[in-house]
Amino acid sequence: MTVSAALPAERLRRYVGAAAERVEDAALLVGRGRFMDDLDPFPGTLEAAIVRSPHPHARITSFDAGRALEVPGVRFVVGPEQTATLRPFPLSFRAPMPYRPAATDRVRYVGEPVAVVVASSRHLAEDAAERVNVGYEPLEAVVEVRDAMSADAPRLHDEAESNVATDRTFTFGDVDAAFAAADRVVEGEFSFPRYSSTPIETYGVIAYWDNDGTGERVTAYSNFHGPFAMQPVIAGALGLTSSRVRLIVPEDIGGSFGIKSGIYAYVALIALASRHAGAPVRWIEDRIEHLLASSAGNDREMRWAAAVDRDARVRALRVELIDNVGAYLRPPEPATLYRCFGNLTGAYAIESVALRSRAVVTNKAPTGLNRGFGGQQLYFGLERLMDKVAAACELDPAEFRRRNLIPSEDFPYSTPTGGLYDSGDYQAVLDLALERAGYAELCRRRDAGRSEGRLRGVGIVTIVDPSGTNLGYVTLATPPEQRVRGRDKSGSTEHVRVAVDASGEVTVMLGTTPQGQGHRTVARQVVADRLGLSPEQVHAVAEMDTATTPWTVSSGSYSSRFAPLTTSAIAAAAERVATTVRAAAAVMLDADPDELELAEGMVRVAADRERAVQFRHAAGLIHWDPGSLGGEARLYADAAFTPPQSRHPTANDQINSSLCYGFVAEVVAVEIDPKTLELRVQAVTSVHDCGTILNPLLLNGQLAGSIAHGLGGATLEELRYSADGQMIAGSFMDYLCPTAAELGFELTLDHVVTPSPNTPLGAKGAGEGSTMSLPVALANAVTDALRHLGVEIDRLPVHGSVLHELLGGREKRGDRPNDQKGP
Repeated sequence: MTVSAALPAERLRRYVGAAAERVEDAALLVGRGRFMDDLDPFPGTLEAAIVRSPHPHARITSFDAGRALEVPGVRFVVGPEQTATLRPFPLSFRAPMPYRPAATDRVRYVGEPVAVVVASSRHLAEDAAERVNVGYEPLEAVVEVRDAMSADAPRLHDEAESNVATDRTFTFGDVDAAFAAADRVVEGEFSFPRYSSTPIETYGVIAYWDNDGTGERVTAYSNFHGPFAMQPVIAGALGLTSSRVRLIVPEDIGGSFGIKSGIYAYVALIALASRHAGAPVRWIEDRIEHLLASSAGNDREMRWAAAVDRDARVRALRVELIDNVGAYLRPPEPATLYRCFGNLTGAYAIESVALRSRAVVTNKAPTGLNRGFGGQQLYFGLERLMDKVAAACELDPAEFRRRNLIPSEDFPYSTPTGGLYDSGDYQAVLDLALERAGYAELCRRRDAGRSEGRLRGVGIVTIVDPSGTNLGYVTLATPPEQRVRGRDKSGSTEHVRVAVDASGEVTVMLGTTPQGQGHRTVARQVVADRLGLSPEQVHAVAEMDTATTPWTVSSGSYSSRFAPLTTSAIAAAAERVATTVRAAAAVMLDADPDELELAEGMVRVAADRERAVQFRHAAGLIHWDPGSLGGEARLYADAAFTPPQSRHPTANDQINSSLCYGFVAEVVAVEIDPKTLELRVQAVTSVHDCGTILNPLLLNGQLAGSIAHGLGGATLEELRYSADGQMIAGSFMDYLCPTAAELGFELTLDHVVTPSPNTPLGAKGAGEGSTMSLPVALANAVTDALRHLGVEIDRLPVHGSVLHELLGGREKRGDRPNDQKGP
């Protein structure tokens, strides 16, 4: 991947906006990272291996761990009897589909935990696991949502009336009138695949259930990254109060991209194993387990229809979404359906929308967060539909989008579903993307190549990138009349602590559980600017400990929340500390605190910079001579940023599902070999508006990574199941990820900045946008290359085998793509 990235010429302050290199990298580059398998927090820790179901659907008829317990070194085997003592996890809404961390009476997917063998070593535990005898009565399995919704489908949960876990309809505006008045109606059906995140480090848990003299407690280390709403969920399953469950997340968690939010179920399971073994227990997932049973983004079936007027403007949408959530509604599901609710209409000035959203259980592994979380599914349908409308209107896709984009003068803009788009200049971003891509030349080369038998295509997308999720969107799964008044859910709060020691060194404590984004680096930049110090005088602590770190249920690293939310809390906490430091310096300088500024390691009179004291001396006064202040002498500050824009859903189901909304315009150029049908990406141009840029070096790294992740989902990655429910992509031999070979295209990155009015620094999130946009941009490009052959890409992934299937009928008739060039 050759990256050409434009960096902004101006910066907000001295350090915020600078391309500072990551402070996190030094330890990682010399092998001093501290990952889960490097930790040994408890003496006498035992090792665990998990016995998993080989069946997609079966009744457990017997369980015998006797032979496993005969193996020397085996301490205990947790089976269905012990798991049944756990309470089912509280679900996101009331549904008769109980979920525990392991099976009790029935298994519902291949890889579902059935037992945990605890032994003195992993090798012994693995060997003993093979001696656990589980009796199964196989049952009929169902893996596709439309099959699972049929009246005669096998039911996964006997307590439920069907496999449809939730079925909700929403209408905003006069949709019927818009469709009745439409000049044309354009429709499309689309499928989006289930794919994963494949972080370098898999799941890991070290749990210890003990009694500290005041009662039972659980201390668990894991590479979980939030949301920490799962902490009380874990406690509830274990039958403990939240205060008795301590979660610790190391600074290095080996990546996640969302998928490690699902680890909480294993925290509960390994804690249960520790309770029965009477010792701490460690479990490190292997790669096969990870692909088989950890988590993945939802596969989705969808239907879209657009009501289009004579000016080629889309006036209304009808949308049907059906998500395959796997065997259980594992919290926070069915959140994938609703995370992008506020931006359902994307970047377009669409007035009305009707939506039906359903989540269906099947005999696949449960789903959860994956980078983009709901966005890639949403935009695959919406942006493929927009290309279909453009073609029906005989308009260039770029011109069609320009007609329909929300005008810059309309911001802040309210969407029909309740989103409050904070800022943007979508036309400027699109124009810059077309310019940087050389769009006119790409189209000319495509047309010239087609006359020579070459298959070239150009794809365009324009999407809204939500960040700073409002957790209240999960409430939408429950109809308004069933919601308990006074127990609404909302919020995007983040907590931070900034402290100064007696020598003037500053520490900022983060509860953001970073996955490699560089949170410590940016936190240092923000604090340094606010306190007039250099970043070297600021130390950021990224290890999360629910017993000591400031946090709330929405804390964590997900939905690109660090830039809009955490930096806002950092700035607020630093300003509180600055107020105290100015008060101390005012005593030393005999000046009014309001006359003072913090800069260059000094506290000085702004109008007379010679009157100054060093920052560290002012801090020392607060520690060593607090009586001189005549007020509170506190050199640490906790701050919580709680944006008022994040409210619970209204009675008519509108919600501002995110705090900030960025924008992405992407242009992708592809070529398909007419003989082999090998698909090659030639160039990607990606222009983003993510508000104020805090660190362009880190930002462009995030964008490049999200493009690579999106490319994987678009062309290679799919967790495929056979018709009878067996996983057939259970290793990296079958589940393919992008490598350097697939990333050899020219990548151009650029930015337009419209600061958010909702955040103190004007920043929005940006780490997921291209993961949402790249899959459909590539599908649009491939469709552009093949449309003259009557082929459109309405499902992913797309690669040579898929293209052979789509073009197979034509090859049998003899009208192959390269017929112009001979036999």
